[in-house]
Amino acid sequence: MKKSLILRILFLAFAGISCGRFGNKPSNLNPKQRIVLISKQYCEIIYALGAQENIVAVDVSSTYPPEATKLPTVGYHRALSIEGLLSAKPDLIITTGWKELGPEHVVRQIQELNIPTKMFDTKATDIPSTEALIREMGSYFGKESQADSLCRKLETDMALALENATQYSTKPKVLIIHYGRATNAYLVVSKKSIAGKMIEWAGGTMAITDSLTMRQLSAEVVTQYDPDVILLTDFGFDRLDKPETIKELPGVSITKAARNNRIYRVEAHDLIYLGPRTGENVINLQKLIHEEEPAS
Repeated sequence: MKKSLILRILFLAFAGISCGRFGNKPSNLNPKQRIVLISKQYCEIIYALGAQENIVAVDVSSTYPPEATKLPTVGYHRALSIEGLLSAKPDLIITTGWKELGPEHVVRQIQELNIPTKMFDTKATDIPSTEALIREMGSYFGKESQADSLCRKLETDMALALENATQYSTKPKVLIIHYGRATNAYLVVSKKSIAGKMIEWAGGTMAITDSLTMRQLSAEVVTQYDPDVILLTDFGFDRLDKPETIKELPGVSITKAARNNRIYRVEAHDLIYLGPRTGENVINLQKLIHEEEPAS
């Protein structure tokens, strides 16, 4: 028996025969449809729209809002488990795109099983396209009015954030560390990332300005950059035995940020994609990086 046929039998055993009533671009949601959501960005937007009723599982990177973390997971989006997917009995998978999923053999299995998928057309790379994505998703889920409200709030928050930024006299140099490894090599975020845009909107400058969104730095190079502020994501911060440990890390301990107690914990999901809370998150960043210089 061919592998693809075996996979199809397994899927039907878990999910039941669907008769192919869902396509890649369904126009309406079945009230009993079981959705597996594999996108941290989509997760926040769907919950903000109030459209989460049919979600039965998410990937482990979908950490906002907290309610999403209570759902069963199907693994990290680049290290998915076909068994976890099948156990969720999905009628539909919503994801950002095939290139965001892995490993390759699991992606092939999903495609061979013809599990219906939905990928939204809009890619949120700035505020206008973020609003467009929110509206596209609102239309899909029948939540147009909620989408309008989210977009109005995003515009209001961003206007306030950008106005605040014009009133600061300094632009602190910010280093964002995602994870500090045992070898004292740090995975850091660069200006090319979404986080880089947010720091700029907040009135700061990114310490790392090269073409990669993330890169590894040695302890010595961290010292050379000598940031005014260090933001450590929850992914790395929460692995420390105590908060004070970050000030003792090689390379970090002699920076301006450490000497002036300007090292802060931030949630990774607030920095790695744009969404309905982006303006609010930029305002919160301003409170951290301009701690000693309130907007006039």
